[in-house]
Amino acid sequence: MRDVATLLEALPYIREFHGKTVVIKYGGAAMTDPDLKEEFARDVVLLKYVGMNPVVVHGGGPDITRYMERLGMEVRFVEGLRVSDEATVEVAKMVLVGKQNKDIVLRINRHGQPAVGLCGDDGLLFTVRKQLAAGETDIGFVGQIERVDADVLLHIAEDYIPVIASVGADTEGNSYNVNADAAAAAVAEALGAFKVMFLTDVEGWRADPEDPASLISEARAAEVRERLADVGGGMRPKLEACLHALAAGVDNAHIVDGRQPHSLLLELFTDEGSGTKLWP
Repeated sequence: MRDVATLLEALPYIREFHGKTVVIKYGGAAMTDPDLKEEFARDVVLLKYVGMNPVVVHGGGPDITRYMERLGMEVRFVEGLRVSDEATVEVAKMVLVGKQNKDIVLRINRHGQPAVGLCGDDGLLFTVRKQLAAGETDIGFVGQIERVDADVLLHIAEDYIPVIASVGADTEGNSYNVNADAAAAAVAEALGAFKVMFLTDVEGWRADPEDPASLISEARAAEVRERLADVGGGMRPKLEACLHALAAGVDNAHIVDGRQPHSLLLELFTDEGSGTKLWP
């Protein structure tokens, strides 16, 4: 009976979300733990089967860092953004496009839905320009997306689950590392997505970063803007990406704990939810 109650609880959400596009930023522990990787692939396939249109945008920061350290390269971040010289971008493209992207595609395929792997270079999906950190700090070949070619994704999403690696190029053909949170927000904007969801390694947005009990389960965009100056680390780019998506017309943005199995489904299809839901 408990399982039946769970299904009945999910029914109105499945009905409401049918035919809607949800952009999922995939990263953190959910990309490194073998069991969580399988559960994520199953969850994305389930979303497709119940009539939603999932689009996956992924980073791969921990893997990029590991390969850089193995190569003796310096790893530095400024305000949650990786400082990227040409060698760093080369490693990032090898890891994101050549390894992580194909691993995700294979898992989704194996669980019953065909997926197609892309990066910002494919079909000129992303056009980017150089991004500076706050204070006009030059952090190298880090790109800010100027344009997403939605037509490329719309054609693919009719029959496949798009899986997008967060790299891109400028009009002169220079490659850039693109923050995956910002990429997910830009994709959600271009597609007119219903929701954008960010997997992270904490329960959601905490009022006190050190206190798990201070989870903010729901907030308006105005509250996020008011408190953004006090947010640091990797949570800041996520909240900035949420604000970008909400301002562009995306209905809701969610930050969920990718360390917990099925956190996507719990946030989407249960009354209680599992992370932070942000409203315009």
